[in-house]
Amino acid sequence: MKIAFDVDVIRDRSITDMVRQVSEWGYKYIEQSPHPRINPFYKHPKAGLDVMNEYKRALKQYGVEISSFIVVYRWSGPDNDRRIAAVRNFKRMIEIAVDMGVEVINTELSGDPNQPEICEERWYQSMEELLPIIEREGIRLEIQSHPWDFCEENNETADLVKSLRSDNVKYLYSVPHTFFYDKGKGDVASMLDYAGSDLSHVLIADTMNHTKHCRYIVNPPGVDAVVHQHVGIGEGEVNFDALFESLRQMDFANRKFKVGGESIICTSLFGYPEKMPHQAVATRERIERELLNR
Repeated sequence: MKIAFDVDVIRDRSITDMVRQVSEWGYKYIEQSPHPRINPFYKHPKAGLDVMNEYKRALKQYGVEISSFIVVYRWSGPDNDRRIAAVRNFKRMIEIAVDMGVEVINTELSGDPNQPEICEERWYQSMEELLPIIEREGIRLEIQSHPWDFCEENNETADLVKSLRSDNVKYLYSVPHTFFYDKGKGDVASMLDYAGSDLSHVLIADTMNHTKHCRYIVNPPGVDAVVHQHVGIGEGEVNFDALFESLRQMDFANRKFKVGGESIICTSLFGYPEKMPHQAVATRERIERELLNR
């Protein structure tokens, strides 16, 4: 199992300093989330030669590897012109991953929750074009549902993944999305069990249960928006005892896949960079203690 750190919270630093910091916090792997100079949200990848050469040098210098790239494109949106552009962006990102020796790309369903049928059709249309390339290049594509995706629920998203019947497509469980995944119940054990053998990647952060009365207040009332957090373990309402117990029962730490190798678990804390010197280390140590008996 690869234990990675999502560098979004320190993306304002130089590439070299970003890699150095991850190393100093004790991580051997970086999950490269959307970065304005590499893989920006929704736009065509940048990843100029100077940036990626600096990245390669820093990885070698500090003994760190990239476990995975996160990309977010409108590949299932109802606007077909945007979908076509998103597929083009995805193809370029696959090329960049191959160049960097990265075998795993994870992504969100995206789309529009107000038009789920159209968006699901668009998603399958995009996958028809991308899956042969993903399989040819030996990439493991991991799918998560995200708040305000066309599908927000765990079981339905896992079914989408399973429907493709491909060793190259697996499921990602994002813990801070837990209460969106089952409409506020937070039954992590049941959802992980449903994902089953397709679960290859877990993002670790806590969140409050947004379905509880006045947990969050959004104005004006009824606005078409959703809210969640990526805060430290214990700062929200996710049942982490049940989460780690379920991961132990399925021997997640020792999973290996035909494509992309080991399973991945990633510290995915956002919003509080001032807490990272403590929380980044504490989260890694909790993962190691719970799943590796360290």
